Amino acid sequence: MMRPSYLTEEAISGFIKSALTEDIGEGDHSSLGAISKSDRSKAQLLIKDNGIIAGIALAEKIFHQFDPLLQIQFVKKDGDPVKKGEVAFYVEGAAQSILSTERLVLNCMQRMSGIATYTHQLRQLIAGTKAQLKDTRKTTPNFRLMEKWAVVIGGGKNHRFALYDMIMLKDNHIDMAGGVQAAINNTKAYLKQNGKNLPIEVETRTLEEVKEVLAAGDVDVIMLDNMSVEMMKKAVALIDGKSQTEASGGITESTLRSVAETGVDYISVGALTHSVKSLDLSLKAIK
Repeated sequence: MMRPSYLTEEAISGFIKSALTEDIGEGDHSSLGAISKSDRSKAQLLIKDNGIIAGIALAEKIFHQFDPLLQIQFVKKDGDPVKKGEVAFYVEGAAQSILSTERLVLNCMQRMSGIATYTHQLRQLIAGTKAQLKDTRKTTPNFRLMEKWAVVIGGGKNHRFALYDMIMLKDNHIDMAGGVQAAINNTKAYLKQNGKNLPIEVETRTLEEVKEVLAAGDVDVIMLDNMSVEMMKKAVALIDGKSQTEASGGITESTLRSVAETGVDYISVGALTHSVKSLDLSLKAIK
């Protein structure tokens, strides 16, 4: 599985450092008080739900960043289907280290696995169409890195990572700029003036706005926002490959297939990251 460009070692390490500081602070006094520094232990990551496992590579980095001497034996890898009762990995080493990292590993893996599982489920609903499933920026602050990683593990595609790596002119941009043409022209002038080469996506709400975008030209993606299936079909025919198309807004599990069958290239679903149920996992000591 190719790792997305935003998953740099520096970014992952920075996240882990911040998360460990948040959780441990001046010290894990429960573990420091109850367990001797010399005590060793072994624990297993127990899977308590059926789904797609995600966050295993991250768990290894968390353990090793906190204590390089911890040893991990993997049974599963990111993206594997898992069943209740299975074990994802074993970790062995200083008992204090295992206890201090346990909650961060579980918090990350449970949420990432929930996202990967839901992404996989939605992908099955559009199998056989050309549409690809994408996430959005509707992510948890300071956890976007891992949520978007989980979407990829589940077989989805990432939309832009943040505000800086793509131009996306939404309804408010268009309304505040004075219309579709003005927003696009202003943006092109800004990019040229600043020597930036960023892809441009424009949100449209009507077929008239689609026509305005096409008239402006040089737009990479046209978003079809909150359109009916019939209107989407007309929009896709109107665009006719001049730009890629993305369906967005109010798309549910029951409407996903019909949207995919309109011929759109992408379907963005905010629920992939903002409305998932975490997969139940547990780290248990082996006596």
